[in-house]
Amino acid sequence: MYRRSYSLLVVLAVVMGVWAAITAAVLDRPLIDPEGSFLGPSWLRLPLLLGGALLLDLGPRTLWLSRGKPAAMPAIFKDRWHSHWNRERLLLVSLGIVCFYVIYVCYRNLKSFLPMVNETMYDRELHMIDRALFFGYEPAKVLHQIFGTTITAHTLSWIYLTFIPMVAILVTVWLVWSRNLSFGWWFVTAQGIAWSLGTVSYYLLPTLGPGLEYGWLYNDLAHTGTTDLMNSLVNARQKVIWGEGEAQTVAGFASLHTAITLLWALMIQYTVRNRVIRILAWVNFGLTVIATLYFGWHYVADDVAGILIALVAFYVGGLATGQKFDRHLLSAHPTTTTSAVPVSRE
Repeated sequence: MYRRSYSLLVVLAVVMGVWAAITAAVLDRPLIDPEGSFLGPSWLRLPLLLGGALLLDLGPRTLWLSRGKPAAMPAIFKDRWHSHWNRERLLLVSLGIVCFYVIYVCYRNLKSFLPMVNETMYDRELHMIDRALFFGYEPAKVLHQIFGTTITAHTLSWIYLTFIPMVAILVTVWLVWSRNLSFGWWFVTAQGIAWSLGTVSYYLLPTLGPGLEYGWLYNDLAHTGTTDLMNSLVNARQKVIWGEGEAQTVAGFASLHTAITLLWALMIQYTVRNRVIRILAWVNFGLTVIATLYFGWHYVADDVAGILIALVAFYVGGLATGQKFDRHLLSAHPTTTTSAVPVSRE
């Protein structure tokens, strides 16, 4: 019944794994775990993530509903286990986490290999397009004059830097708490598509980004966490090129910050009822796009490509997981609902 929902996700994980392994072999470079210091090695981290997903759902709920009374806890725990953590939910959580983890780790490795695969950069061409779109002006300077270079810099930096933790958090939220299982499959499959397409785009049109190639345009900005991050990425890239480092993460086209935040906004718009959360998701997307240009992470073309990646991932992921797009926007796959309460948009 669920094979259609997870087949594309599994295929993406396999393809990304094979691509990364072949590239590593050709370059005579090891495949690395980019987050190796977090929760230990992969063989330990994946069980911890799976166990953490269970405890995150069962623990707080049991404590809250039992009002701290030990005698009431077993019954509440068992009721939630039988009603929510059925075989289909366990398959969604376990396979979703493993496949997404494989895709993301391969994405990080393939991104790191990029300077050794293709030394050609297209920053000059994309920079010329930016200046043409802004009638001869620098997009960064225009934004700095409009928004200022101090308070806005710190605000946009915070928005930009929260992206990485939110990637894992939102995947977990949709896998564990989506009352309609098809929405969980949709979210994680669309994520896999977006990260995979983003990796392909890096190889099709390699760039450094304006903040690295034209760094003097950003000298007036206040020092923020983004400043430190960009400096660390430059240093890591140089070490990899000189053969002294393991991983680098510099690649401009396309903007996956733009792609993923738009994908979040689309998923929230179509699967979450709360209007405030919908608005926050779209505001986050808009501010992220501004931040990519404001700090020089990306060119305008990078953001446009990111938007296209999000739209493709959203639609293809929906088709692959049985969503029905109609004039009422969306109706979920009827066989993958674990609750009698509808979750599609009102």
